[in-house]
Amino acid sequence: MEWVLADALLSQSRDPRVLLGALCRGAVSAERVETLCFLLQRLEDEEARGGGGGAGALPEAAREVAAGYLVPLLRGLRGCPAGGADDPGPAARQRRRVLRAAGAALRSCVRLAGGPQLAAALAEEALCDLLNAGPAPGLEGAAEAAVEVLAAVGPCLRPREDAPLLERVARAALALALGGDKAGPSPDAAALVAGRLLPALGRCGGAALRVVWGGLVAPGVSEEPGRVGSQLLILSALAEKLLPEPGADSVPAAREAGLDARRCWRFWSAVQAGLAWSEDALTRKRARYLLQRAVEVSAELGTDCACAPGQGTGPSLFWWSEKKKDELLKFWENYILIMETLEGNQIHVIKPVLPKLNSLFEYAVSEENGCWLFHPSWHLCIYKRMFESENKILTKEGVTHFLELYETRILPFSPEISEFIIGPLMDALSESFLYSRSPGQLIGSVSPLGLKLQKFLVTYISFLPEEIKSSFLLKFIQRMTSRHWCAVPILFLSKALANIPRCKALGIEGLLALRDVLQCTMITHQILLRGAAQCYLLQATMNLVDVEKVSLSDISTFLMSVRQEESLGRGTSLWMELCDWLRINESYFKQSSTCSSIGLHETSSLNAYVRNLVQEYIRSPAWEGGENSCMPDWFEAKLVAMMVLLAIDVERMKSQYSEKRRTQNVLRIFLDPLLDALVKFGTNAYMPLLKTDRCLQLLLKLLHTCLLKGSGTRDDEVFTLLQNFIMSTTESISEFILRRLTMNELSTVSDLDRCHLYLMVLTELINLHLNVGWKRGNPIWRVISPLKNASIRHLQEMDDGQEPTLGRQMQRAASMAALAMVCEVLSQKPELQPDSLDAGPPEMFISSLQLNQTLQKPHTEGESRCVHHLESSIFFEESSSSQGWGKIVAQYIHDQWVCLSFLLRKCDTLTPASEGEVPVAVRTLQSALEALTVLPSEQVLPVFHCMKILVPKLLTTSESLCIESFDMAWKIIASLSNTQLIFWSNFKAFVQFVFDPKVLTIAAKIKGQAYFKIKEIMYRIIEMSAIKTGVFNILISYCCRSWVVSASNVSLSIAKNYSELVLEACIFGTVFRRDQRLIQDVQTFIENLGHECAANVVIENNKREDHYVRICAVKFLCLLDGSNMSHKLFMEDLAIKLLDKDELVSKSRTRYYVNSQQHRVKNRIWQILLVLFPKFDQNFLNKIIDKIFQAGFINNQASIKYFIEWIIILILHKFPQFLPKFWNCFSYGEENFKTSICTFLSVLSHLDIITENILEKKLILKQALIIVLQWCFNHNFSIRLYALVALKKIWSMCKGLHIEELEALTSVIESSLSQVENMHGAGSAKKNWQRIQEHFFFTAFHPLKDYCLETIFYILPRLSGLIEDEWIAIGKFTRFTDIPSDAGFQWYLSTTQLCELKPGDWSQQDVGSNSGEADNQSEWTDVQKKIIPWKNHVPDLDLELVFQDRAAKLGKSISRLIVVASLIDKPTNLGGLCRTCEVFGASVLVMGNLQCVRDKQFQHLSVSAEQWLPLLEVKPPQLIDYLQQKKAEGYTIVGVEQTAKSLDLTRYCFPEKSLLLLGNEREGIPANLIQQLDVCVEIPQQGIIRSLNVHVSGALLIWEYTRQQLLKQGGSTA
Repeated sequence: MEWVLADALLSQSRDPRVLLGALCRGAVSAERVETLCFLLQRLEDEEARGGGGGAGALPEAAREVAAGYLVPLLRGLRGCPAGGADDPGPAARQRRRVLRAAGAALRSCVRLAGGPQLAAALAEEALCDLLNAGPAPGLEGAAEAAVEVLAAVGPCLRPREDAPLLERVARAALALALGGDKAGPSPDAAALVAGRLLPALGRCGGAALRVVWGGLVAPGVSEEPGRVGSQLLILSALAEKLLPEPGADSVPAAREAGLDARRCWRFWSAVQAGLAWSEDALTRKRARYLLQRAVEVSAELGTDCACAPGQGTGPSLFWWSEKKKDELLKFWENYILIMETLEGNQIHVIKPVLPKLNSLFEYAVSEENGCWLFHPSWHLCIYKRMFESENKILTKEGVTHFLELYETRILPFSPEISEFIIGPLMDALSESFLYSRSPGQLIGSVSPLGLKLQKFLVTYISFLPEEIKSSFLLKFIQRMTSRHWCAVPILFLSKALANIPRCKALGIEGLLALRDVLQCTMITHQILLRGAAQCYLLQATMNLVDVEKVSLSDISTFLMSVRQEESLGRGTSLWMELCDWLRINESYFKQSSTCSSIGLHETSSLNAYVRNLVQEYIRSPAWEGGENSCMPDWFEAKLVAMMVLLAIDVERMKSQYSEKRRTQNVLRIFLDPLLDALVKFGTNAYMPLLKTDRCLQLLLKLLHTCLLKGSGTRDDEVFTLLQNFIMSTTESISEFILRRLTMNELSTVSDLDRCHLYLMVLTELINLHLNVGWKRGNPIWRVISPLKNASIRHLQEMDDGQEPTLGRQMQRAASMAALAMVCEVLSQKPELQPDSLDAGPPEMFISSLQLNQTLQKPHTEGESRCVHHLESSIFFEESSSSQGWGKIVAQYIHDQWVCLSFLLRKCDTLTPASEGEVPVAVRTLQSALEALTVLPSEQVLPVFHCMKILVPKLLTTSESLCIESFDMAWKIIASLSNTQLIFWSNFKAFVQFVFDPKVLTIAAKIKGQAYFKIKEIMYRIIEMSAIKTGVFNILISYCCRSWVVSASNVSLSIAKNYSELVLEACIFGTVFRRDQRLIQDVQTFIENLGHECAANVVIENNKREDHYVRICAVKFLCLLDGSNMSHKLFMEDLAIKLLDKDELVSKSRTRYYVNSQQHRVKNRIWQILLVLFPKFDQNFLNKIIDKIFQAGFINNQASIKYFIEWIIILILHKFPQFLPKFWNCFSYGEENFKTSICTFLSVLSHLDIITENILEKKLILKQALIIVLQWCFNHNFSIRLYALVALKKIWSMCKGLHIEELEALTSVIESSLSQVENMHGAGSAKKNWQRIQEHFFFTAFHPLKDYCLETIFYILPRLSGLIEDEWIAIGKFTRFTDIPSDAGFQWYLSTTQLCELKPGDWSQQDVGSNSGEADNQSEWTDVQKKIIPWKNHVPDLDLELVFQDRAAKLGKSISRLIVVASLIDKPTNLGGLCRTCEVFGASVLVMGNLQCVRDKQFQHLSVSAEQWLPLLEVKPPQLIDYLQQKKAEGYTIVGVEQTAKSLDLTRYCFPEKSLLLLGNEREGIPANLIQQLDVCVEIPQQGIIRSLNVHVSGALLIWEYTRQQLLKQGGSTA
């Protein structure tokens, strides 16, 4: 077309000046400049052919056009804004057209003018503009115009004469393309320069190309991630210049420059960076292009080539050998195929290609010498892409594949692999989802990836050279400290480290790194997991640390990072392993400077170290302060106590078979400095305060650390010795403490810390004396009474109205704390209380105490100048100590309520014997509410204890006040739900006072507001348990225990008023999110390790799993006595509520998917009904039998059907009177049955059990035979199968009894059964008959012998395909001891072989009446699982959650768009539409017949999309109902049809909830359905044919919907 236009112009005039001058006049437009360009190119072409006229005029005219028109035009465009590349406006697009056309015209002018000076002059001017613009983040107008000019005139420059100019242009262009700052270049600049200017410069000779190449491969360019994209963009644009081709004459510039990119390692580094590290798909594509281009060039050239050595060692990054051409081509072909396939992010496409990755390793390693032939960094690029995939399944596949590398092959050592492990692999391993169980694995199994990680690390380190092993392990451990790890990844990494064989790899630096990793484990809230991780890290330390490079001091400091209360408990396997390690290595540790002063040659280095440690600790420090000094930190006391006990246990190991007295002597040597100091406490009044503090701290820590975990202390020799040593100092210590607490010696804020220390020591001493037997007159007994009296005296003296000073107020706080301690000890140890029951001075003082009395802040300047902050060594001025004083006041009020709690429990003085005493209790409860508003949450416990006693006394008379106390207490509990440390103790106290049996009894009797408030709180607790596991456990356990303990008729009659609590417990259990389930699985795995993992011994199993809620309810119900009327009424009421709940769930969902919440709830309901069944009598069953039978008619999942069938069998066996009602179940209309009749046919298959106790069986057998024969001829295949199974059983019974009346049927029945048994062929019918006969329910299962808890809660759920979350092992029933086991405990366990069976492949399912013969069903199980006919079930929230979960696993998102294709007939259109819907994330595709998914044409076009997209069957006659239902759900019905009122697609805005209805290929949308549409949309068309293929039309609308939703999401995000 351009040539036609140029010829038309030339036909007007042959004078170039006239033609060109005419075009140069007038307004500038893109069309005018483009026409000028066409004309100049035409003239240039004629000039080249020698046919141009006016040889002298044309060059002159070209110069005039260039100088007079084009150059000024380009200068004028400099100031215009360039516009963005992504979405330029109309003006910007016009400007670019003008620029491009002007540049091309200028190139023609330069060539026609024939003078090199013009080209050089234009290039110089453009270069100045370019340099002035600089490498800016965005291209200004001047820079863009300059690039166009340089691209136009560059090829006209002379390679030699203009070489300096070309080099300057190349440098400026490269700087603009690569960018001058670290942020990288502008995409506009890189694209324009690489696309226009640099290719032009590449044709200008070797000088420019050398400059560009030198800049591209300069050091540091490829290392900057922001520039890799631009670098590869330029390299791909210059690929033909930089990679030689056969016949070097084709690239003279490259030949002149001597360039071959294949030989430069920096070039390949850039390619690898693009392949592995770039997040941009286009950059990765360019990297693959360069690689493929290099391979093709190498193959065509046929010459050997090798990349120059780069950084590190190993083979070249790229090499070529003609001898190995075939192997090299195969390697690179597979490599590029894998990299291209990874771009798809679809695991079902990628997985078949992964075996080729194994072949890459086979090619990469030489069989002769075992060294790398290909650089391993190429393989690592593949893994890096897989690790960073958006598809999590692909990420897991990549990590798994990498960890399996060393299982089947031995790879040569490569530093790159080590760096990759420490870098990208560890980054990938930080994702928790990788460690989930594999399908089919039981809960508590080890994570497959965790096991692979362990094997990999052990194998890899064993292959490492010895000189590298230490540095690798150090870097590996240091990398573990560089991020915040989740609980699961850090656990399995620590476990892998712990399993590395012992080697001397780490020194002090490694020990410090391991200590930092220990700190990383503390951030998780899962205590058991972090405890297990600490165990593994300590084991790793013992395995990997070189003891000759660390001292005992280093080890002891490290051990302080391991929490004794979570992992390193004394007596655990870990403790003994540590002792053994110290025993073996104690003489090899690096000598510590602190041990050199002890000249004990007869003792080991460990003993010498510990003795010196104790001496240094007890010695008074040089920085001893005065009486006002702060309490010392507890760190040193913990360290010394732990090392003393470790050393003594090491000594015991040595002397196991020698004298036991040596242990006592060594312990005495260790503790001599401490015992000497303690003995002097009572007599040496001038002993430094810090020394006394440190001694008492060490005493406490010794006692706490010495306690054996997991066993008693009676057989512990060390604890006995320690106890005896300490008890010998009791008198001195108690006198010292009494003096300090009673003689006004506590006068500063820091002294309150000392007060608490003294009280803790006193409590421990009391416990010690109680352990050996309490005796009146012992030193502790002589302290308690004076301490109590002195505290009361101090508190009374303080009320004399004197001005409060700091010293007086501190003494008051200390006295209240001491009195509270005495009260706590007396309440917990009744043997310490005086024999007299009369109220003594303490009781009288406490009863007269003004509650919530605060400590007034002291104002005397002299005594309050400097106050120490609580529990800190930081001083603060009294004037700014409000926060610290608030803590003191809160503790003071807390101690008051501790005392009052003791008084209420002991004396019960507030019991309203008369009306006059009621106000006392009211005022006390009001004070308690006031205290709850004042006290911090961690100190409300004693207030709750008081409220527990007060509320039952006031519930009748002051109900509103009690309700207020319930509300306020609940608010505190709710606010604490995220505070792990203090929540559980407070919550237990809350439950004990709100759900106290007395409170429940009174509330149920008066049925006032308190009754409903308690139920409201009950449901709030159940609601909280969905997000905080273990809350409901405490509530149900406490209530059931209280009802069981009382075990009276009254208690159960009261419990009946709260039977909703037991009901909710019976069906309780949340469906965990994937991350929650993972945590549960890993915790179970750790628990299953038992004593092998010390964390299991140290950390108490609090039984907070959801299973224990149901276990508690079941064990409670098992204890009830059916002969007790109160118990009987309670169970009957519960059974009715369970059946009502089942009916409610069934009505809410006509059909539900397997393992949904509805399925689980129904399953639990029938489990409890089975447990209760033995306690039902005939009268009660007569009330509920109809509901039980009715439940059999409902569509149920397999596990529920088994339970319903089982309970019907048990009822009919125990009460044959209900057989007539059972026969009536077969007489309903067939439309009510569908395939649920199979439930009753299954019952008939156990007719021998039902009739076991019936003497006259003939009538029953005859009736059963008549019924079952009718169903043997049903059109439904499943029903026929079940009927035949029942017929076989019944007929065998008939033959055994020789019933004459039935002999006429013998031939018919025998031939029918024989025909079924001898069925020919290998079709589904024969297979299904064989499978159903082998099914456990009809073979191994015995309804009577298998009736036990194990079958109900474990075996049957397992065999029926229920998810493992629902399997409750019988061991959990026995471990749960909060509720005692009933007398018939033996019925918990199964005594048959049923427990040994494995789940079969046949399951009872209600599949609808139109299922046909079920042919080929097994081949399409994956599809059928997610295809649900609409007639039986409308897609609901649960179904959407399943597909959202599946989409999340694949890293995809789904929209709210429903595509209805029920009117489409052709499988090809449906297959393509299925693929389109899956790609764009439609929520569901509705089809008229789901059988078409088996069509080969459908499958060819869908490419497995049907496996990842929800499919729904709605037949055309059902469409009106379906559309109306969707309208009711808020969907807008959009039709694709051309009507008079159709809206243009480009102008229509789709709502988020849109339903797209597509018409038939020939007839479109029928008129009756058009009336159902909310809107019609048509696609604008320009052609003559006025219709599109229905798949194409649907795809256009689906994309438009998706585009609009993406824009909305982007806007909301912004």
